[in-house]
Amino acid sequence: MRTAVAAGVAALAGAGGVAAALFLLAPTRPAGAASNDRYGDFIVATGAVSVNPKVQTDGVWLLDYKAGKLLGTVIDRLQGKIVGWAEVDLTAEFNLQARADVHFMMVTGYITQGQSALYLAETSTGQFGVYTMGPGPDGSGVVIRRHDLTKFRPQAPAAPPAPPAPKP
Repeated sequence: MRTAVAAGVAALAGAGGVAAALFLLAPTRPAGAASNDRYGDFIVATGAVSVNPKVQTDGVWLLDYKAGKLLGTVIDRLQGKIVGWAEVDLTAEFNLQARADVHFMMVTGYITQGQSALYLAETSTGQFGVYTMGPGPDGSGVVIRRHDLTKFRPQAPAAPPAPPAPKP
């Protein structure tokens, strides 16, 4: 009996050693940090914004579902402060009904050195927009520019009206 138990323990130890070796020798994967998050009726994302080509600046995008607004700002690195907020009215931009049941998704992506784009999808209507932030017209503040707004799927056609009920 002792021999069988010892053999079982040795087999488990051998299997555990093989599993540990596989774990330790497996290729490592870098940890990825997300540049966006959501909570309740808000989504936030970050990405580089080219306000001054000599100074890299971080941009912050904030989508407010309840207000139907896309907000954007940059951080002044020298002062460590937010440089005002630019906004886009998404109900007008995406031609949405007030208080419609919408579902936004957004993420930033790299488009060139020091500049990210925001990719914004509204899944209920199948719309997709591409936005960037840059310096305001007088060189101060920030503005949001739309580069494209398209559909990634056609909207389902409205159901035909029901035929009238037969008369008795």
